[in-house]
Amino acid sequence: MQPPRNIVGPVVRKLREKNGLTQAELATKLNLIGWDVSRDTLAKIEAQIRCVSDFEIPVLAISVGIDPFELLRLSLARTPKRTRC
Repeated sequence: MQPPRNIVGPVVRKLREKNGLTQAELATKLNLIGWDVSRDTLAKIEAQIRCVSDFEIPVLAISVGIDPFELLRLSLARTPKRTRC
């Protein structure tokens, strides 16, 4: 099994579901914010298959209604220390 490519994906999924959004709806919201992303790419981010660039983190956070620092805090809190860099 490959190591996760990002730490924010599961938190984005949880917050998306909490907000009652489908992946397609969140992808549309991200597109409206200005990030041209597909539902398939979002699915890969949530599954930790695709890397997330530093400039993508604020857009993801805003799209699910939280501060970018809070997204990182929540992501780090659920990440086992042995998988961190």
